[in-house]
Amino acid sequence: MKIHLLSIFVSLSLLVTACGVVPVPARGNANMQAGTSAGTASGYIENKGSDTIVNLALAWAEQYQSEHPDIRISVTGGGSGTGIAALLNGTVGIANASRKISSDEMTQAEAKGIKPVEHTIARDAIAVIVNPENPVSQLTLQQISDIYSGKIDNWKDVGGDDRPIVRLSRETNSGTHVYFLETVLRMGDKTSKTLFSMNTLLLPSSEGIINELRQNPNAIGYDGLGYVPKDLKMIAIAKKAGEAYVLPAIASVNDKSYAIARDLFMYTAGEPTGAEKDYLDWIISDEAQKIVAKLGFVPIFAKDPAGN
Repeated sequence: MKIHLLSIFVSLSLLVTACGVVPVPARGNANMQAGTSAGTASGYIENKGSDTIVNLALAWAEQYQSEHPDIRISVTGGGSGTGIAALLNGTVGIANASRKISSDEMTQAEAKGIKPVEHTIARDAIAVIVNPENPVSQLTLQQISDIYSGKIDNWKDVGGDDRPIVRLSRETNSGTHVYFLETVLRMGDKTSKTLFSMNTLLLPSSEGIINELRQNPNAIGYDGLGYVPKDLKMIAIAKKAGEAYVLPAIASVNDKSYAIARDLFMYTAGEPTGAEKDYLDWIISDEAQKIVAKLGFVPIFAKDPAGN
């Protein structure tokens, strides 16, 4: 009888314990709670996508968590397309993107009953980069388009040495790749069908482009301004032949004199609430935007000389 009563007591204890656990809701909800005991409220934000944004997102997450110890933020890269796909699959709450969501992705979202909401979180310049041994220091936007589309194959055709051009690019799931294709190769012409030359080397990360440029004086690549190391050379770019050649910088992005600049985004599945809303509100605060400038990006509150 004692053994039977003890078994009943243990069974009841386990049942009470199970009912006291807060279940982990599906990822992608606006306010995700970590699976902790009922007495410990904790916010969990999963953030994934653009490799351009990943270092900035990590810096933000570190600062925010230091001020909000009850919040945990997971940050991973993989490319803008990867982040948006994860958002639409419900596996992350915030997707980072260095490009706008595409019409195909919007169609997929609508089919799943999701209404992606866009949040502009910073601005960026795309720097065109070469090895410091390369004597070429300036190019027009058209020349860069001709290089990457394969119309120009030798550096001598743009004022350099008689050497073949080695083209480096991010992979196709990268938002930077898509933006560079549309803005540089196609010169903003939505009807253009220009593509990257077939012998362009597609690399999976910014680090891959930087490492190749360091080793190869014939190479040309592109990357976000915040990722360009001091031992490589940035090309000054003219929007058109005869116009001024401009280097990428916070000032040249704000006054719109630099040809290859863009907004950076975070996307949520619907209007954010709870922990995610608080975090996104903080990201556009003065405190968070100072981190933007520190890492070589352009704060969204920075004004151009005309005050716009």
